[in-house]
Amino acid sequence: MSEVRELLDQFKYYANNPRKQLDKYLAEGKKAVGIFPYYAPEEIAHAGGLVPFGVWGGQGPIEKAKEYFPTFYYSLALRCLEMALDGTLDGLSASMITTLDDTLRPFSQNYKVSAGRKIPMVFLNHGQHRKEEFGRVYNARIFNNARKELEKICDVKITDESLKKTFAIYNENRAEKRRFIKLAADHPQTVKASDRCYVLKSGYFMLKEENTAMLKELNDKLEAMPKEDWDGPRVVTSGIIVDNPGLLEVFDNYKIAVVADDVAHESRALKIDIDMTIEDPMMALSDQFAKMDEDPILYDPDIFKRPKYVVDLVKDNDADGCLLFMMNFNDTEEMEYPSLKQEFEKEGIPLIKMGYDQQMVDFGQVKTQLETFNEIVQMNRF
Repeated sequence: MSEVRELLDQFKYYANNPRKQLDKYLAEGKKAVGIFPYYAPEEIAHAGGLVPFGVWGGQGPIEKAKEYFPTFYYSLALRCLEMALDGTLDGLSASMITTLDDTLRPFSQNYKVSAGRKIPMVFLNHGQHRKEEFGRVYNARIFNNARKELEKICDVKITDESLKKTFAIYNENRAEKRRFIKLAADHPQTVKASDRCYVLKSGYFMLKEENTAMLKELNDKLEAMPKEDWDGPRVVTSGIIVDNPGLLEVFDNYKIAVVADDVAHESRALKIDIDMTIEDPMMALSDQFAKMDEDPILYDPDIFKRPKYVVDLVKDNDADGCLLFMMNFNDTEEMEYPSLKQEFEKEGIPLIKMGYDQQMVDFGQVKTQLETFNEIVQMNRF
């Protein structure tokens, strides 16, 4: 048990000290590339001997970014730009930026004319018709353009052979993360909600081979332990990101066990591995993206598939309900909420919607809603 705790504390350290991690890699003579949300193919950077470094906002002021955005843009994008402008990301050689929602489109252009003068932008405009052959070919082309841009900016060579080696490393890392998520659900006394978040978050600031080695060690130790009982609420979380330290503290204090998630920052991008049988690495990346589904930022003509997916997550993981953290001013999440609500009501499963942003410090409303949710859970159990 003490060994597991030590490992969890190490993951927490890496998750909470991204600047120290970046400085460590830079001191080793490595170059780092910022990987911004969502679905940026960071494997391309890794294959060039670069360190992919996750940029998902975080707590802190929003001052300089206000010169480029109105205040009603969601906080994740504002904080990402703020970090690039205030020096937090100094040392990065480039940034990979996508345009998969209505905020990221102007974000990319605002970044280009501001922070992009210091940290060059590698721009990726994913095609949303990703399943059709023309969409696969188009996305393979833009991924290859990103490859060429990184080679030019960072003065590296990214070969097909190195990409295939990287694909194997990333597939293994995704598999260990999926394994951890299942084991964390079976050991809620040992792995608190905050621990679970920090383990998954740490991977954004570590080389994947280093992260995988730690994950394997933790998973093996958890697997050797008996499954643990839990009398608190078992939940599925949904939203963009739920890493606010204050929120995680509330989860732990209210005995919330996160048994699965539909969170962009956590599990959404872990579902699909890269098909190693596809010879062309760019087509392999395009194929992976084509198979990504059940995400509100991805086009899907079947509007009922995603609500059913989230409901099934709750059912399949024996959860008591879903906690939906809707980032303020995020139109994509707001538009899909009615269909989610309808599906959960049809199945008689609690769905608790809470407003959220990365600058939140007062969680009084969240506590009230969790108290109500816990009462519902206890009534449903008896």
